[in-house]
Amino acid sequence: MMAGKDSLAKLDIGVLSAEQQEKLRQYKIQTKIDNEKYLKSHPEVEILIGDFLRDVLLKRPHDIHEFAADHFTNPNLHTTIGSKVEGNCDTE
Repeated sequence: MMAGKDSLAKLDIGVLSAEQQEKLRQYKIQTKIDNEKYLKSHPEVEILIGDFLRDVLLKRPHDIHEFAADHFTNPNLHTTIGSKVEGNCDTE
């Protein structure tokens, strides 16, 4: 079993060729740019996450999985988030 750990410890980015390292770097940069563009075009994501985290911290539920399921399946969630997105657009 120790041999497995030793072989895993030897794996590092140095195994990649210079070309592979550059491709990986470019992929990471492009992924970050794409993610930022997506989040800018979908302000509801920030509101969804912010509302959920606020409720978690205020209510401190014992069963976070059940709380999350209830939160995100709330039939009024779409309306609530939509009104907050519109409210944010009015102030910008």
